[in-house]
Amino acid sequence: MTTQGSLALRRIAGALFLISALTFATAATILSATFDWPDILREPADVVLTRFASGGPSLVWTWFATAWTYAILVVPILLLPTVLGRRDDVALWVATFAGAISVLLALIGFLRWVAAAWFSQHQFGGALLGEHLGQLLAIGWSLTVSVIVIRTRVLPRWLGVIGLIVSVLYLFNQGDILATALPGFPVFDLAGLIGSTAWGLWVAALGITLLFRRSSGQRSVRSPEATTATT
Repeated sequence: MTTQGSLALRRIAGALFLISALTFATAATILSATFDWPDILREPADVVLTRFASGGPSLVWTWFATAWTYAILVVPILLLPTVLGRRDDVALWVATFAGAISVLLALIGFLRWVAAAWFSQHQFGGALLGEHLGQLLAIGWSLTVSVIVIRTRVLPRWLGVIGLIVSVLYLFNQGDILATALPGFPVFDLAGLIGSTAWGLWVAALGITLLFRRSSGQRSVRSPEATTATT
């Protein structure tokens, strides 16, 4: 791939990371304000469905927006190994596919709200696929990317360190999810809010870094005049 093509791909991936993070945060904020999401997910079905029905078409469109703005992430996640120049990194590719699958599982979880068979899909498509497996795979992706960044310095080291921290914070949200199937399982109430918000901000920072940081190849190029001056 040419330097120009590599730079364009890097900017596309960075822009998509940033766009997804910002648009999803907007849609999720609206959903939280209008539907008390995600706290309402732990309420009995009759409470949830009554609130959902009263929300009308606008709430359905909000769920669509939440689902598809998050789904944008699948594209830059799949582009990242090429963008970082690490297409032969097996660990990164495994994490990449895990990250892409996590987005698809989350999409299933979000879209269950606009499907007819809500009862049958709520615990399976929501708690099991969208929240439990989806979040675990997303965390696995961000942990792997962060470790690779720290070890190779292909991106700023601080991005990797912060990625590790927010991934661990996000992992604590699994307690709340597991408690839906295992009553009494330890729950850290703020883990979902803190972890998901921090993870989203990290994704946005990853996008900004890819957009505006020059590649290592660009930084190493020196002008003929500079080369002559040092000889």
